[in-house]
Amino acid sequence: MSSAASNRAGGIPTDLRFVAIGAYFGFVLLKAEAVSWYRIQEMFRFQSFHMYGVMGATLLVAALTVWAVRRFGLRSIDGQPITFEAMPAGWRRYLGGGLLFGVGWGLTGACAGPIVALVGTGLWPFAVVFASALLGTYVYGRLQHRLPH
Repeated sequence: MSSAASNRAGGIPTDLRFVAIGAYFGFVLLKAEAVSWYRIQEMFRFQSFHMYGVMGATLLVAALTVWAVRRFGLRSIDGQPITFEAMPAGWRRYLGGGLLFGVGWGLTGACAGPIVALVGTGLWPFAVVFASALLGTYVYGRLQHRLPH
């Protein structure tokens, strides 16, 4: 049994908690229509405010969470202090990665988060997107030592 599976908090195996949280996240994305190809295309064509509202609400929740963690000194589930690192000096690579991600998102109509949810709803063409994401991750892993970091 893996160390993650044997690590229990409240009697629930850690792996199952992650699956449950992921399933809940997928459900929320579906209900918010954040995985809708049509909604994503509306966003990129500036035809609807819906996705900008979803992302704005997400940004607000993230900002409030970071504020609360810093303000109240919150700790992780295993008691470790939560710290935030400053943006590294090489911010251009993040800009490039973000642009590449955005182009892929615009072309496929799916970002990394909802790919599995889209396949799970029976939209089988997104299996190609999922397989491509896995292949891209594998290729990056193989080439990582040759890339500038």
